[in-house]
Amino acid sequence: MVVDHRSAQFHDFFERHHAELARFAWLLTGQAEAADDLAADALVALWQRWDRLTAAEHPLAYARGVVANLAKERIRSATRERRRIALFFSRSPQQTHGPDSAAVVDVRAALDRLPFRKRACVILRHAFDLSEKDTAQALGISVGAVKSQTSKGMAELERVLGAREAGDVMTGRGNR
Repeated sequence: MVVDHRSAQFHDFFERHHAELARFAWLLTGQAEAADDLAADALVALWQRWDRLTAAEHPLAYARGVVANLAKERIRSATRERRRIALFFSRSPQQTHGPDSAAVVDVRAALDRLPFRKRACVILRHAFDLSEKDTAQALGISVGAVKSQTSKGMAELERVLGAREAGDVMTGRGNR
């Protein structure tokens, strides 16, 4: 079997970064089964634009941006579908008497509550330990936007989870 240089480069990139891209997709969507699909879809898209990726100053940041865009579209699609279903199967509103304490404790649920950009910034900065510059490159936004969105996102997580738990979980020091 003849393997050209381009294929070998892609295979190397895939081997080095697939797991990280899948983890990023999982953290963005909260869906383990979707994470591998998103990472695979992103890698297919990257293969189709391999020349663009290899010409990029920061190829991994470019790849993360592709994953983020695909995850955002999946979330939007799921939200639209839930709204359609709710229109057909809506019942009388149910009253709740306080917050869902299981959701407050659950970091995944707390992350899901964050708007997409805040969630992506918090995940890249704290779970992946990327710099503000690298996060900005991955998401295609300014460093100032990364600072603002990360700060606001962490404040929301701290409000929901408590200050200690939010920081510990995002950096991997807490129990999951």
